[in-house]
Amino acid sequence: MPLPSRYTALAQAVQRNCDRIDAAHAQDLSLCIYLLQMREFYRWERQLELHQVPERGDVGRWIAARESQWDALSADALEPSPLPLGSAGVDAFDETTVNRQIDSHGLVYAAGVGVSGRAVFMLADRQSRTQRDGATVTITGAEHARGMHPPIATSRGDQILVRGDVLRRWLATRLELSQMRPSAEGLAAARDAWAAPADPSAALESIALIETESVILHELGEIQAGRLLGDQWETMLVSLQDRRVEIIARAVRDLLADCLLTLPELLDRDARGSLHFWFANLEGMRRVLAADLFDAYLRWRDGSAQALTQAVAQGAEHWLVQAREMLMAWQQGGAPTMRVFSEALVDAANSRQPRA
Repeated sequence: MPLPSRYTALAQAVQRNCDRIDAAHAQDLSLCIYLLQMREFYRWERQLELHQVPERGDVGRWIAARESQWDALSADALEPSPLPLGSAGVDAFDETTVNRQIDSHGLVYAAGVGVSGRAVFMLADRQSRTQRDGATVTITGAEHARGMHPPIATSRGDQILVRGDVLRRWLATRLELSQMRPSAEGLAAARDAWAAPADPSAALESIALIETESVILHELGEIQAGRLLGDQWETMLVSLQDRRVEIIARAVRDLLADCLLTLPELLDRDARGSLHFWFANLEGMRRVLAADLFDAYLRWRDGSAQALTQAVAQGAEHWLVQAREMLMAWQQGGAPTMRVFSEALVDAANSRQPRA
């Protein structure tokens, strides 16, 4: 829906804050991820159709211009500024006050701190708000302000936010990859299992509806994991200055959340498309740590359903133990002790290789 004119200044202010954060953190990404995110950011800003392939030269020139814009932001302008609402400005991190004023117009504002202390801001249309297992689940649609590296979903306390536009854009890139790389057999298997319509737009909508549920399950699993680990886990994450250790810690908690809830639910529902898709996206540190789980998936794919069910149940126990021991290492010796524990965890995982 069109943004009400009274909130144009708000959207512009939120976008300026997003730009400030991008200026400070965009180069934290690997070159490959950076270029992919900038390509999608270009498509969002230009309001291109999700199936429309941007012209490479145009994207390159746009990236150069955006980087010049970031360079022009002075160091003293990197702190998020107050948002213009009513007669006085509102602190950029005061989600409650902002949302209280814009809720009746079907808008949602989000502000928080993500990976590596990077602030995240967003202003979007509200698509739905429901109650689910004691949590409030808000799904947003079109976004009026966003950064170049947005999360698909977040959970905080009993609040879950799913950014539907970000999810659709990410799914579109994954579906594009499944067509460009026949070797991405997990993605191809997921596409076949989804039995989506032939029309690309209809297929994307159908798959987005299915995978929104998977995202919600993961965030509900995150809430469960948070209850098991306690508030000290978040305190620990905030205190970390070692990006690699933070990546390992976040991977451990992600695996715990999915073994607690996401994967058991998908197995119970025999949601084969979503299961193939989950393992197709088991990448990076999660893939390193979950070698045994991936091996069980290969056996499940070959017809051994029990293998994956058992591996998921074992994973829930294993990752809870590892997360608690990681937390204990931090409590006893701070970052150095946690670093030693984390590297030992990775070394142990590297010694186990899934079958080809």
